[in-house]
Amino acid sequence: MRRIYPLSIQGSASQSGSHILMLVDPDSNMQIPLLVGVQEAKSILAVQDGVSPSQPLTHHLFKKIMDEYNLGVEKVTVDRIVEGIFYATLHITDGFNTKTFKCRASDAITMAILYDIPILMAEEVIEETGVKITDSSSYAPAERGEESLERLEDRLRRCEECEDYEQAAEIQKKIEQLKGK
Repeated sequence: MRRIYPLSIQGSASQSGSHILMLVDPDSNMQIPLLVGVQEAKSILAVQDGVSPSQPLTHHLFKKIMDEYNLGVEKVTVDRIVEGIFYATLHITDGFNTKTFKCRASDAITMAILYDIPILMAEEVIEETGVKITDSSSYAPAERGEESLERLEDRLRRCEECEDYEQAAEIQKKIEQLKGK
């Protein structure tokens, strides 16, 4: 198993209502595209952008329930791919015992992002689905310690759509700093 990182989310040109979550394995210089649904994309983007929706999204609700019962996600693993479908496992703990639950990879990754825990992927899955990248600047912003102007502008737009003007103001400052204003 190797640790992978979320890189970006883009709308899917081939499947309406779906998004592509691009993951990166910095050890192998591979990007792994994963098709996710609208709700998973919304949850991931909300967490990454620090936006709190007025009503909890499904993954946020699941996390609240788990937190209430003192349960946590210890780790998530993307174990295999069969006929283009990624299979994953949530490792849930109460602090003493760990139970595993099979789930969709998109749900496991969303929970990993919510809990800020590593995403582990089987090497054979990376090798089968990964696309070699040659430009190391395309790694996740968290890996480089900075965010791209394009990413910041996208976050700004989403914060404005959610009427999170406080967060939007902070992002606008970062954009101005990047532009050298």
